[in-house]
Amino acid sequence: MIAAAIAPARAAAFEILLKIATTDAHSDELLRSHTVDALSVQDRALATTLVMGTLRWQLKLDAQIRPFLSRPNAKLAPAVETALRLGAFQLLYLDRIPAHAAIGESVELAKQAGETHASRMVNAVLRKLAHAPDNPPQQKSLADEFAHPAWMVERWERFYGRDAARAICSFGQEPAAVSVRLAHPDAEQALIDDGIELTEGEFLTATRRVVRGDIVRSDAFQRRWVRIQDEGSQLVAELAGHGKNILDACAAPGGKTAILAERNPGAAILAIDISKKRLDAMRENFPDSRVRFAVQDAAALELTNEYDLVLCDVPCTGTGTIGRNLEIRFRVSEREIERQHTRQVQILAHALKGLVPGGRLLYSTCSLEPEENEAVVAEYLKGQQFRLVSLDHEVSRLEREGAIHAEGTQKLRASALRCDFLRTIPGVHNCDGFFAALFERA
Repeated sequence: MIAAAIAPARAAAFEILLKIATTDAHSDELLRSHTVDALSVQDRALATTLVMGTLRWQLKLDAQIRPFLSRPNAKLAPAVETALRLGAFQLLYLDRIPAHAAIGESVELAKQAGETHASRMVNAVLRKLAHAPDNPPQQKSLADEFAHPAWMVERWERFYGRDAARAICSFGQEPAAVSVRLAHPDAEQALIDDGIELTEGEFLTATRRVVRGDIVRSDAFQRRWVRIQDEGSQLVAELAGHGKNILDACAAPGGKTAILAERNPGAAILAIDISKKRLDAMRENFPDSRVRFAVQDAAALELTNEYDLVLCDVPCTGTGTIGRNLEIRFRVSEREIERQHTRQVQILAHALKGLVPGGRLLYSTCSLEPEENEAVVAEYLKGQQFRLVSLDHEVSRLEREGAIHAEGTQKLRASALRCDFLRTIPGVHNCDGFFAALFERA
C-alpha cells in the first residue's frame, strides 16, 4: 500500500501505471475502479491526467530519461521505471506541478514500492532532467513526434498516406472524446438538467458528445437512459440492419447488442462470447430483455442455416482505438496482427454458415490493419455463395430511417465509404477507427 504521505492522485496513478506495466490490465478499466472513484473530483481528474499523459508520451519519456542513467540500456525494475516515467511526465508536460513535488513523490513512490536502493538514482535522474536545457527543434518522424512505435506509423503511412497517418497519431495524443448513446426519449433533457453540456454526434442522430460534465454521476446514466459508447461503435451496430432471428457472435461488452435490440424490437437475439465474466457483466445491462446469452467460442461455432442477421464484431488488435486504449501501442506487434487474422478468418467462416439464404452478416473490427479487414473479407469472395452489399446503400437506408443526419451521410460518403467497405479513421473522423463489410448469402 502507498503511504498517506504520497498525494492520493499520484499514488493512484502510480499503482495503475505499474499494473499496466506488469499485467495485461487496461487503463480505461483501471481508471473506473472503486479506488479511483473514491477520490475527490480534483484528484480523480489529476490521476486520469497522470495515467493517460504518461502512457501517451511513454516512448518519448523513455528516450529523455535513458541518457541520464549511468547505464542507458540497463533493464530497470518496473516500479523504478514507472516512478521515473511518472515524474518525468510531470516535469516535462505539467507546468502547474512544482518540480520538487514531482521529484520528491516519485522518489518516495519508488521507496514504498520496495526499491529503496534505487530511490537515489530516481532522484538524481529526475533532477538532471528538470535542469536539462531545451533541445532545439529538429526534423522528426511522425513516430518520434507523437510517441508511437515506428513500425506502426510506417504501416499507416503506407496504407493511408502521410496526412492520414499524422491525423491518427495526433488524435491518439489527445484526451479521447466521450460519446453517449441516447436510449430514452427524456435522456438528453435529463443530462442537460444535470449540468452536462452536449453537442451533436458526427453522424448519428442518437449520439451526443460530452463537452463538459461528469456523465457517470448523472441521473440519466444511473437510470440507464444513456450509455457511454464511441460513435464509430454505434455506427457499426446501426449498419447491421434488421432481422427476426439475430446472432451477435462476439457480443461483449454489449453496446452493439443493445443497439440491435433497440432497432429490432420484435427479434429473437442470441448474444455469445468466449468470456463468461464479460458475458455475465453484459447480463446486468439487459435485466428484462429478450436477449439470450451463451458462453461460446465464435471460432468453434457449429451452426446451420438459422439466422437472417449476424453481427460479427471480431476480436482484433484494436489499433483503431489507440486514443482511448493507450497501452495497445506497447502490446501489439506485427506477429499479433498475423495471429488475429488467422482467428478472424476462423470466426467469419463459422459465422457465415449460420446464415439463411438472403441472410446478412456484418463483419467489423476496430483495427486499422488491412490484414484484419480487407484480407479477411477477401477469403470469402472467391466463390458465388456470398456477395458484398454496398454499405453506401445502408447509409442511405439509415438516413431514411432517421438514424443518420444528412451532414453525417455527406461526411461518410466523402471519406469513409470505399469499394463497398466502410472505414472510420481516428483524426479524419472524430471517433475511433472501425472497419465494416456486409455479406449476403446467395
